[in-house]
Amino acid sequence: MMEEKIRKILEDIRSKKMSVEEGLEELRYLPFLDLEYAKIDSHRRLRTGIPEAIFAPGKSAEQIADIVRKIEGKDVIFITKADESIYSALKNFENISYHKECRMITIGKAASRRIKGYVAVASAGTGDIPVAEEAAVTAEYLGNEVKRVYDIGAAGIHRLLEFKDIFSGADVIIATAGMDGVLPGVISSLFPAPVIALPTSIGYGTGAGGLSAILTMLNSCSPGMAVVNIDNGFGAGVFAHKINSRK
Repeated sequence: MMEEKIRKILEDIRSKKMSVEEGLEELRYLPFLDLEYAKIDSHRRLRTGIPEAIFAPGKSAEQIADIVRKIEGKDVIFITKADESIYSALKNFENISYHKECRMITIGKAASRRIKGYVAVASAGTGDIPVAEEAAVTAEYLGNEVKRVYDIGAAGIHRLLEFKDIFSGADVIIATAGMDGVLPGVISSLFPAPVIALPTSIGYGTGAGGLSAILTMLNSCSPGMAVVNIDNGFGAGVFAHKINSRK
């Protein structure tokens, strides 16, 4: 069905029954590839500018490998929250990398750096680095330059000012924090770039797996800040890319 649909669109363009722009609009909303247990959205890049991503938890290694086989070579593939057993099952694919610190697998080459400016990624503590790295790797593979500054949280806030030039020059800042979740609001109050607040599940008992951090970020009085979900480094990286690439 998909092939027939594409063929008709191309024939209509060739016969001038449809303009190139109309054909492109049709292609943006073509059907997905149905594997029963997964519906592969192969046109997500065309529609949104972001390729399909695979969230590993809840999927078997065999299912993930089958999905990868169907889309390999068409675009970079992100597999998030993946352990080493998933990587072992996939390691024969070309251009595969396992970013161990953030448990992300990428298949395919990173986009060439064509976007002006850069994304700064900060973490409050060392324990927040895995989530910060998921955001950083995502933004890099989508074609952004990333500058990392880690372990500059509120317990020693003077450390932040040592890196003020990096944050002042950034086009977007991703600020990652667990515990009290204060760092994004502080950064937003000091620097001009839009801030993406990325809460993590790091913290003691009353941190409630990141709930305290995300509530702090949502209730911040510092304007110019948006908040993504707990541990959603991939979402933060995509959001930063969308802001940076539309300047």
